[in-house]
Amino acid sequence: MAERVLLDASALLAYLHREPGFEAVRTALREGAAIGTVNLAEVLGKVREKGRDAARIHAALRALGLEVLPFNEADAALAGELGALAKKHGLALGDRAALAQAMRLGVPVLTADRIWAELGLEAEVQVIR
Repeated sequence: MAERVLLDASALLAYLHREPGFEAVRTALREGAAIGTVNLAEVLGKVREKGRDAARIHAALRALGLEVLPFNEADAALAGELGALAKKHGLALGDRAALAQAMRLGVPVLTADRIWAELGLEAEVQVIR
């Protein structure tokens, strides 16, 4: 299996909606991608808002092998430290959660948010579009 990649909510939503960049996410899913619980909650909430069956989509993602990682106390502390970036660059809690987990785990994070690549954090950011 290739190096594990962490998905941000924006990347998984691009995959689900077949938006530009979804191919990169599809490849990551085939190679063993993961997502944090905070970002999964964001994805399932947005899916439900669009009138889709969130439980069915969740089950399909798990069947594809998507690993769901718990958001732990270390992640919370690191996401809190990223608070200054939130104000300066408009990062939501889900953004900071994904970045914090990627930094703690030392794995690349896939996102559709281009600004992440300019943050200069100790996380490899792969922008899908």
